[in-house]
Amino acid sequence: MTTCAGLCLALSALLPATGSAAALDLPALIECRQGLADYNALAPVVADPLKAVANGLQPLPQTNAFMSEFRLATPLTVFGQRTEYLAIAGASIMAILDLPDPRPLARTLALEDGVDTPEKFMAGRELVSRDVTDPVTGEPMIESVILSLSTVKTHPGKTLAGCTYSLDLPPEAPEAPPAPVPAAPPAAAAGR
Repeated sequence: MTTCAGLCLALSALLPATGSAAALDLPALIECRQGLADYNALAPVVADPLKAVANGLQPLPQTNAFMSEFRLATPLTVFGQRTEYLAIAGASIMAILDLPDPRPLARTLALEDGVDTPEKFMAGRELVSRDVTDPVTGEPMIESVILSLSTVKTHPGKTLAGCTYSLDLPPEAPEAPPAPVPAAPPAAAAGR
């Protein structure tokens, strides 16, 4: 096989993955305008460096042990801010914004402050909380979508802004208190 034929074959193998890029609406995912199923479609893309690159996400060296970072082939605009970088941390997708003070954006987005110290800022708001059924187990679950902003020490002068998509078990119903034990009748006095 010639080098050109091998290269063409390798590139054609990437075409289906590239075609899926249209299905990934990163601004909508980051701004919480999609659901858990849409977020789950992103997981196999970011887990495989070749799929990530084919979808316009260049994996970057990990500077924070809790998140994977990517440089976007095409910058995007989210929350009125332009960015070339995003991070994935667990069930969250966040844009890394050149925004030293997240407070004005938090107010614009009507977020509730969680932590506001000189070292750390976190704010968020749950946008969606709905009862669903796990299609595999049939168990009742709660789909949750939370918009949040935060700062992180590994990225000074930056704000992480994005969305967390999760599927959680409903809170357990509190156990009913045990029924009171009826008092024993007083013992009859002996000989009476």
